[in-house]
Amino acid sequence: MKLKFNVTGMTCAACSARVEKVTRGVPGVNRAEVNLLAGTMQVEAQGPEVTDAICRAVEDAGYHAEISGTKRESPPEKAPAEAALKEMKRRIAGSAVCLIVLMYFTMGHMIGLPLPMWYHGVENAMVAALLQLFLTLPVVYLNRVYYSRGLKALWHRAPNMDSLIAVGSLAALGYGIAALFRMAYGMGHGDWELVNSYSESLYFESAAMILTLITLGKYLETRAKGKTGDAIRALMDLSPKIASIRRDGQIVQMPVEQVAVGDTVIVRSGGSIPVDGTVLEGRASVDQSALTGESVPVEKGPGDTVAAATVNREGYLEFRADKVGEDTTLAQVIRVVEEAGGSKAPIARLADKIAGIFVPVVMGIAAVTFGGWMIAGYGLEFSLNCAISVLVISCPCALGLATPVAIMVGTGRGAQMGVLFKNAEALENLHRVDTVVLDKTGTLTTGAPEVTDILPCGVSGEKLLEIASALESKSEHPFARAILKRMGSRAYPAAEDFETLPGRGVAGTVRGTRYYGGNGRLMQTLGVRVPPLPELSGQGKTPLYFAEENGTYLGAIAAADVLKPDSQTAVAAMRKLGLDVVMLTGDNEATAKAIAAQAGIAHVVSDVLPTHKAETVVQLQKQGHRVLMVGDGINDAPALVTADVGMAIGAGTDIAMESADVVLMNGSLTAVSSAVALSKATIRNIRQNLFWAFFYNTLGIPIAAGALYLPLGLKLSPMLGAAAMSLSSVFVVTNALRLRFFQSNTAPAAAEARLTHTEEDKTVKTVIRVNGMMCNHCKTRVEKVCKAVPGVEEAVVDLEAKTVTVTGNADVAAIKQAITDADYEVVE
Repeated sequence: MKLKFNVTGMTCAACSARVEKVTRGVPGVNRAEVNLLAGTMQVEAQGPEVTDAICRAVEDAGYHAEISGTKRESPPEKAPAEAALKEMKRRIAGSAVCLIVLMYFTMGHMIGLPLPMWYHGVENAMVAALLQLFLTLPVVYLNRVYYSRGLKALWHRAPNMDSLIAVGSLAALGYGIAALFRMAYGMGHGDWELVNSYSESLYFESAAMILTLITLGKYLETRAKGKTGDAIRALMDLSPKIASIRRDGQIVQMPVEQVAVGDTVIVRSGGSIPVDGTVLEGRASVDQSALTGESVPVEKGPGDTVAAATVNREGYLEFRADKVGEDTTLAQVIRVVEEAGGSKAPIARLADKIAGIFVPVVMGIAAVTFGGWMIAGYGLEFSLNCAISVLVISCPCALGLATPVAIMVGTGRGAQMGVLFKNAEALENLHRVDTVVLDKTGTLTTGAPEVTDILPCGVSGEKLLEIASALESKSEHPFARAILKRMGSRAYPAAEDFETLPGRGVAGTVRGTRYYGGNGRLMQTLGVRVPPLPELSGQGKTPLYFAEENGTYLGAIAAADVLKPDSQTAVAAMRKLGLDVVMLTGDNEATAKAIAAQAGIAHVVSDVLPTHKAETVVQLQKQGHRVLMVGDGINDAPALVTADVGMAIGAGTDIAMESADVVLMNGSLTAVSSAVALSKATIRNIRQNLFWAFFYNTLGIPIAAGALYLPLGLKLSPMLGAAAMSLSSVFVVTNALRLRFFQSNTAPAAAEARLTHTEEDKTVKTVIRVNGMMCNHCKTRVEKVCKAVPGVEEAVVDLEAKTVTVTGNADVAAIKQAITDADYEVVE
């Protein structure tokens, strides 16, 4: 089972490595993973009985652990970060006051500042030394946390960042105090030369400066880290606190926590939807951008589902509460993002291994540095200076922060875009894929048939569609819904004496005439001669034939599972990233190739049973490809699990699909390329951070040890080492925060206008780019004026692409003029 612990006292990667090591050593623990950034630990154990043993082991290692509660009481990191920042502000303010005064007395004379007479001269050396000591002690006291934590960790033989700071600053402080005794000895014995030599190298200002700069760096780091959880906090703030419920005929206001499954919830225009549910009454335009990243509101009516944290932009809704509390889509999104942000990517393992031994090695290097310079005859002061510089410049903070901050910010940004990474491993693996396998039905296509051709014979297309709508209005066949959808809101006659003809079609009487509609077998049975038609099956289209009872053939209506509006753009975006796109389908080869050609896909695998899709993925992997499988997460589950990365699409209200590594909330294929681009950007950011952390320590430690002193006479002071160490951590966190502004630019520019005309179906589709369309009112308006143009059979607006697709044999100039007259701009 999985257990989550809150761990306090960790300050660097060495700390997290130590906590993980002692936790894994507890009998019954299978795995332990610490998130240094969030101060948490995920443990896989054989049972909850190991909880106390884990807490004891962590306590013995010098840290504090407690089991995390299941209730989310506050946004992650916010309260702890604010308390830590407030406490560090007080420490910085007090330390800065003492440090400024101290630096005035120790270095003021170098820039010509006046000093009191009692501070000058060797005879006042003890007064000056005591003043420096008493100005340093408050700084030491204010920052005593480094000693309590660092020395405790050192005692438990698990030194960490605090240990380096504590040893380094104590060495400087101890040297200064020892110098005081030597000065007192010299004054008592009249050895003024001894007094003068020690009075010029007390090191009190170094101890105070180290502690102050380290605290300032930690303050900047903590403030920056607090921003990494902004995405999760923004999600948590979306859900309204009060809900309107209809109970016993009355509308009552109550906290959203009290809403129960089955309650009738009311949301008016402008209100936020508090829980997941199914619409019972009303219609509304719902903004789902917070959850799915979709910029265009979605129309909702009876039978549609709505999700918590979405906004009713216009309209009125009454819906039944289906999921409340921790079961809502919003709660699941937050849980997925938190778990992904707290997990570790494989790329972090190297940093973790190094961090586990880093601090002891650094302390060894400092000792060798001290001994080496002493043996070389450079004296105690010089040797101690170099050893302290090694200690304070070698903090492994940057190394420990390099990966988790980028992972947390990257997964948070993904959630804002409607892309949910279930763990850091999926985020890392996605950037390596070179092949995308797309399921056809429901992924590339809409998953529901739509009318593609109306082929009348002896009657008008409008009359054929009316008769078909009358017959199919009482049928449950998917093609029936497609025909009624094509009819739209136009009136059509009622069918009487309706009859279902199993395996063949339907029959009914319309305006006194008996009509039949169905497949070729039905026409053969009726003795109806069907004239030659364009080859439809090769295009993935299925015709339905219609005839009168007397054998008169009326025409055919063809339907097909058509591409989603953005499929072509999405495939082009994937290819732009250098990905090889493969379509996987159970359709026959001719139909599959026709759909693939429309989508711009060159590689097709057809006639594949759902149970064999995983085998296709394995074959691609054996050829050396890293495969991303994109499917609906249900019948594609085996393939999703088999692929290097499984991505479920169109799962806006059911994100808990264990088969997928990544979930796309908005059902749009364009999010696939965005997810891959985000993965590449995040891994690039991690590599930059790791390079900086390794480069900083590789370069900084030798310089601090005095490697440049002999050839160039350059020596790094402990104060500069402390400043450099603090800046390295701030740099790493700030670099990771750049991911908050990630924007995917992989989608190719949309064509301004496209005209398609096929010889076989005689159907003309004109796609026109229109500027000025902003909302669903614009969408309805443009569709209406286009349909009013003679010859236009259908007009569909895509608000996101800013296009209108017009089907029919109308004059294109007339269509453009109608759009212009409606106060919208046609892009030529």
